[in-house]
Amino acid sequence: MPAREAAGRPSVFITVGTDHHPFHRLIEWVDAWLESGGRFRVDCLIQLGTSNPARFAECRDYLLAPEMQAAMRDAAAVVCHGGPGTIMECRSLGLLPIVVPRQARLGEHVDDHQIRFARRMATTGGIHLAETEAQLYELLERVFVDPAAFRSEGVAPQLTATVRRFGELVDSLVAGVGESRRSRNRRRRQHAEGM
Repeated sequence: MPAREAAGRPSVFITVGTDHHPFHRLIEWVDAWLESGGRFRVDCLIQLGTSNPARFAECRDYLLAPEMQAAMRDAAAVVCHGGPGTIMECRSLGLLPIVVPRQARLGEHVDDHQIRFARRMATTGGIHLAETEAQLYELLERVFVDPAAFRSEGVAPQLTATVRRFGELVDSLVAGVGESRRSRNRRRRQHAEGM
């Protein structure tokens, strides 16, 4: 039983990861759920990166890896972005996370690989997918009636390492594409200014 649950109230841990894009939507959804009564029933810690802080939860910009793992282990439920590394970290700790993938059209990421990855993981039963605010609320409420639904047998460490490496490769490729676009745009501006 997680440490905070033993004290009487379950805890929920939310992480947006370390991507530089803010993920205001997830923080706002969680904050609205907490405001509607959740804050009286759970302890909530949010790792929010560059997102705006929540009003009804303890917030930290970033956590060290051991702090993050402890927060995940202590939580009755973990809510996270759709990054493969974070999802597999949860799975390696025996958790079935609630995943809210970032969306490029909302400025939360540069592409929609998190949506595709999260939908695929949901079809295998490896995560709980919440693509809408209503789905997130429903899953957070389920923590109180079916806490076992947020636990699993875990995954093999090799698979976790492989998926984490895949996530790192995707991130580096995406960063490289962004840098290439910026370089091309800079060359175009310089060329236009020289005309």
